[in-house]
Amino acid sequence: MELVYALVLMITGIGAGLASGMLGVGGSFIMVPVQFWVLTSMGVEPTLATRISFGTALAVALPTAINAASGHRRRGVVDSRAALLLGISGLFGAFFGGVAAAHIAGGPLRALFGLVIIAAAVRMVMGPGARTGGWEGVIAKDKGRGVVECGGGGGQMAESDFRYLILGLPLGFLCGLIGIGGGVVMVPALSAAMGFGMHRAVGTSTAVIILTSSGGVISYVYSGLCLTGLPPFSLGYVNLLQWALLAGTSIPAACVGVRVAHRLPAKQLRAIFIILLIYMGLRMVGVFELLHLSI
Repeated sequence: MELVYALVLMITGIGAGLASGMLGVGGSFIMVPVQFWVLTSMGVEPTLATRISFGTALAVALPTAINAASGHRRRGVVDSRAALLLGISGLFGAFFGGVAAAHIAGGPLRALFGLVIIAAAVRMVMGPGARTGGWEGVIAKDKGRGVVECGGGGGQMAESDFRYLILGLPLGFLCGLIGIGGGVVMVPALSAAMGFGMHRAVGTSTAVIILTSSGGVISYVYSGLCLTGLPPFSLGYVNLLQWALLAGTSIPAACVGVRVAHRLPAKQLRAIFIILLIYMGLRMVGVFELLHLSI
């Protein structure tokens, strides 16, 4: 790998780590477009490059999410029960999503990736969470409905366990299919659909990503094990060299991202999240190339 590619991947890892800690995402929506560019520039066939980008990004999201979730839990904004239920069903969904991705061409996968994160951004703009002022008020409202406080235990949740399990399956499948840890769809789902405050949604999402990423990584490794033509240092569709460059910088950056997240107001955090989603979504769909814009 040329030095310039290695430097680009390390810088991308820093951005992904900051996003993971600050926004509750796995960072895949930042890593995948850059990885795809690096792989195709090195001569890897586009469909193969897409699958390697997805599998490797999921592998990076796993340790990064563990680090970020630990930081958010110390600050009391991880709903452990919701994270466990969503994560367990999401793990199985992500495995089967990864298997499906191994049989779909790269172009449709990239377009689906872009459309999903654009849809997530739109949902956050239009959803009821967009009108909430701060996360403290949401937690107080949750307590009034009998919802367990973030990181707490022993109480009854207003939403049934069954609903979390059912929600985790399609979200997990989508995560495995398009190579994302799940934050870009999990945060809007928890914020807009489940009534979580933004900080609480971000913290819980990082914990869910640990399990959804695990299911996706297992699937991408399994699906690509016997494949020929993979670049050096590949374990199935996971490239260990890219993983090392990305994870080595994203893990410490996630710690910084957690601290930044808890210094920002909820509305500002939401706005940053939405802008990043729209930009990366348009890029993966191919809108900028169609308009001949090099951004």
